[in-house]
Amino acid sequence: MNKLQKLPIYLFAALALGFASCESNDPEEENDGEVITDVTLNFQELNSSGSPIGAITSFKASDPQGIEVGSSPTIQTINLTKGKTYRMSIEVYNSIEKEDITKEILEEADEHQFFFLGTAFSGNIMTITYDDPSGERIGLRNKLVVSSSPGTNNAQIRVILRHDLDKNFPGASNPNFANFVQAGGETDLDITFPVVIN
Repeated sequence: MNKLQKLPIYLFAALALGFASCESNDPEEENDGEVITDVTLNFQELNSSGSPIGAITSFKASDPQGIEVGSSPTIQTINLTKGKTYRMSIEVYNSIEKEDITKEILEEADEHQFFFLGTAFSGNIMTITYDDPSGERIGLRNKLVVSSSPGTNNAQIRVILRHDLDKNFPGASNPNFANFVQAGGETDLDITFPVVIN
């Protein structure tokens, strides 16, 4: 009778050990990159000496589920003036976690970089160069020049944020590097803004 009473205890211990060993073999979830719900592009005109003048104009793309996760982000149309030079800065935010991703990108500058593609940078419409205050190639601050005769009033700016890329990869120093995937890493953000040039 004593042996029979001990049997459930041994059985319970064996089952518990089995569950524990199964759990320890399960792979840990990997971080698939940043969750970004809001991206704001800020434009401020620069004078001929490169000093900012006038007010900052902001244009935003957002999706409450995350821009790379949600199916229908809200994207504002960027309005620029032909012949003008702008400082374009980028703010990135995760409203789900109330987290300023811009700060994290700055802290991990060696692991992040923006690229800018789209019809705005083909032909003679506009040019963009990195202008980060630290001198590092991140793309959080840029100099954008709109042609005085762009030949069109409408264009698109595609903003891509890559994480864990090889910044020394040939071509990666170009903000318009179309083959950015070849530099490795993962995409944290890929969003296209419509542009109207007045």
